[in-house]
This record gives sequence, C-alpha cells and structure tokens, in this order.
Amino acid sequence: MTLKFARTRKTVVSLFAATMLSGVALTPAMAKTLVYCSEGAPEGFDAALYSANSTWDASAETIYDRLTEFESGTTKVIPGLAESWTISDDNLEYTLKLREGVKFQSTDDFTPTRDFNADDVLFTYNRQLDKNDPWNSYFPGANWEMFNAMDMPSVIKAIVKVDEKTVKFVLKQPDASLPSKLALNFGSIMSKEYADKLAAEGRREDLDRKPVGTGPFRFVDYQQDAAIRFAANADYWAGAPKIDNLIFAITTDPTTRMQKLQAGECHVAPYPAPADVAGLKANPDLTVLEQPGLNVSYLAMNTLIAPFDKLEVRRAINMAIDRKAIVGSVYQGMGQVAKSVLPPTMWGYNGKIEGYSYDPEMAKKLLDGAGVKDLKMKIWAMPVSRPYMPNARRAAELMQADLAKVGIGVEIVSYEWGEYLKKVRDEARDGAVILGGTSDNADPDNLLSYFFSCSGVGGSNNANWCYKPLDEIFQKARTSSDQSERTKLYEEAQAIISDQAPWVPIAHSTVVLPMSKKVKNYVMEPLGSHRFEQVDIED
Repeated sequence: MTLKFARTRKTVVSLFAATMLSGVALTPAMAKTLVYCSEGAPEGFDAALYSANSTWDASAETIYDRLTEFESGTTKVIPGLAESWTISDDNLEYTLKLREGVKFQSTDDFTPTRDFNADDVLFTYNRQLDKNDPWNSYFPGANWEMFNAMDMPSVIKAIVKVDEKTVKFVLKQPDASLPSKLALNFGSIMSKEYADKLAAEGRREDLDRKPVGTGPFRFVDYQQDAAIRFAANADYWAGAPKIDNLIFAITTDPTTRMQKLQAGECHVAPYPAPADVAGLKANPDLTVLEQPGLNVSYLAMNTLIAPFDKLEVRRAINMAIDRKAIVGSVYQGMGQVAKSVLPPTMWGYNGKIEGYSYDPEMAKKLLDGAGVKDLKMKIWAMPVSRPYMPNARRAAELMQADLAKVGIGVEIVSYEWGEYLKKVRDEARDGAVILGGTSDNADPDNLLSYFFSCSGVGGSNNANWCYKPLDEIFQKARTSSDQSERTKLYEEAQAIISDQAPWVPIAHSTVVLPMSKKVKNYVMEPLGSHRFEQVDIED
C-alpha cells in the first residue's frame, strides 16, 4: 500500500528580559521576538538522549524534524522528512521516499555542503540501534532511553539505503505503529556531515551542545539555567516561521513564571499553579487555553530493592495513600484520580479497573503479613512543575503524612531537575520517585511499553519492574494491525499492572496554558509539546 500526503513588535521587558535579548540581531521596525518562560533547563540538545518534555521543547520541537510528524493540534501522523512511504505485503518492509531540497542549518562553525539525504537517516538511527557504532556511546551515560523503551532494537532488523533519497526499514516482526514511532523525538534527524566534522575535530560531544538540524529554528546560544536563544530558519522547507527570534527564559518556579507573563516579560508561560488559574482567566490581557491531558502522574517504587520486591508491600503503599486528597489539594479541580496507568481519554483504556481504595487498616495488615515493621523509605519529589504534576513537594508531604499513619517513616528528597532525571534511572536507587508522563503518539503502547517493558529497566521503567507475561502481551499487541484486538491486549496489560502494583497511579491532569493576547495562531498539542513554527505576534 502507498501513503502519500501534501504538507514591528513592541515588547515591554524588564532588565532581565532585555539582558536575554542582548546579542540577538533585531531590526526594530520588523523583527519579532517571542519569549517563552520554560519550566526547566534542557539536559542537552540531542533529543534522542533524553526523555523530558522540557528538553524536547528546546530541541526536538525547535531545531529538528523527523521522518514522520504529528499534525499540529492532533495525533494524526503525517509526512515529515519522508514525503511518502510504502509497506510490503508481509508488513516487514517500509520504504520511505525522502523529501527533496531540505537544508540543514548553518552555524558559526558549520556550513553544510549538501541537502538532507539517506545518510542522515542511517546515522540518526544506527547510532541508537548498533552498539558497535562509534556514535553509540559518544556521550557519557548515553542509553538511548526512548529508543530502547519503545523496544526498537526488537523491531528493527536493518535500515537500508536504497539511494540518496530512499531508505528502507526492514523489520524483525510486523509493527503497525511504526509510522507513529518514527515521529517520536528519538527520530530527530541529525546531520551526518556535521557529525563527521565533529569526530574529525575530536569534539563529538558538541553534537549535544551545539545542535544542527533541519527544523524551523536554529540554535544561537544557551546561557546555562537562564536562557536559550533561537533564530528563525529562513530556509525551512515547510516555510520560514513568522517570528524572527525565539527565547526560552528558564523559570522553574510557577509563581514567578506567571508574574513574568502578567508583567509582559514573556508571552507564553506553561504550567501555572492550579490556584492561580482563575486569576489568569480574569486578566483581560491574557488568553488561557486548556484541555484534558494524555498524561499520568505516579509514585514508582524500586521493585529491585527490598521490601518493595514484595507484592504485599506495594499493595499496602497503594492502600495507605489517599489519592483523592492529593488530587483535591494539589490539582484543585484541574485533575482526576488515576484508576489505571493510562488516561481515560486514550483508546485502550480499561474502564473496569477501580484501582486501590484508601484503606489504612488493610495496609497495616498487609505490612504485618509481609513481616515488615518500622519501614523507613525515601520519596523523591520533582523540583519543577510538570503538566501531570503541578507540585510534587506538596504531593510528597501528603504521602508522608498518610504513610506515617501505617507506621512507615518517609524522608522527602529532591535534586536539580537534570540530576533528578539522571538519578531516578539508577537500578540501585534508594527511594520511590514522583514522576509522570504525557503520551508521545496517543498509542497505548507508547506509555505502557515506555513505563513497564523489561527493556526499560534501568531507564524509563522507573519501578525497575520486569514481568515477562506483560512483555509478551506488549509483543502481541505491537504485531497486530487490528485495533480491537490490540485494545483487549492493552486492557489485559493494565489489569496485570494494577494487580502487581509497581506504581501508585496518582492523577491525570487538565493542562492549562496562559499566554499574552498578542500571541496568535498558537495551538495546544495533545501530546504535550510546545511548538512555535506557526506562531505570530501582533504589534
């Protein structure tokens, strides 16, 4: 089968914002600069190395493109750098025709000599697929988390260069979700020519520090933990952005973000505290968008560490935590208690799962039956607000109080965001972590495999819980093209996860995004990203 598709601002700024603008080339009568108050600093700029949305917003959604993309505002897969693709009769070969005339960005120390071609696709994927590839371990601790969590090494047999503008993905087994997986951020296409230059000069790590892509914005510079500056890519194949400069002003505190927004220091500011939403809606200078999030927040126990390797203990902790009280206090009407690990707005959701009821007395009995007394544990609280969790510290304090009632002493710990994300992947981690996620492609496999596959242990599987019968269900679901059959398998998977209780599912949030009324054409993305290629600002 063949699939083919078509595809002078005045700013009120504070001294801080003016400082951020220094060095950006502005033509006063014409240049348009949008300031986005980002909630967290990026871990780096090679999108395949990381899994945080704050990092992807600053890399995958600005600098890079993928072979396939998600249509803005939807979960529909459309062509990206691959303008069309064909699928063999046995569903084991996907042949992709690459887009002509796509140019990589130029920077101060790199000027491309050729357009995007098949070599770039092979470089982007083989460095993740092949452990012997010289770029597989170019960055300390590189584990290609999302690529492995999606079990791509079990799916892809080889990637073949047919010619300069054609590549073929040869699969080990059918995978009906491959086109949507190619749109995930680990598939952000890198320049092989740039990588070769960096290797020759002995500075491979600049692939992550000084990024080059084909996307709508080119990287200008990064002031650590303060600001990232981008400029419009005038040669962007899909048309140059409407704004000339894009600045990410890194502002981790949600109250400060909203203050900057209302003072005119930034134009878009995500993830307000729920208590601030009513006031933001009442501000006549702001537009406040909102929609149900395809997300989940959770507390993940490390099942490799005693006593969390005991099912009774995990169930006891689920029963000891009053999730309804957490949602009421932390989300304040902007979320609902999670019964399953999938959000109810996603296909494949198992509505028959009720989850664990708040039952401290039963929790005590389960702990006694497991021979666990005077348990001490750590709960890790994120230092930043996320779309799925507005205030992890407050949630942790409520959990601490609940667990004390059943005889469990809790120490709350936290780390800087990048360090937090690094440390939670340690298989020897001491503590249960508060985290969450937003679906990247609206396919149940994305969240389920990412969080619970055996291949994700030590990476995205923050419970470090490997359950072979569950992996077999994931495998069956991936190889089926029948959505009703896949739905049944994913419903079964959710029932197993609920029964085995490696997590305490907490909530599914409503995502709120306030912005200046000067911002035009902004579209909320159901998959949680922030995109600016079509955004404009009126004078």
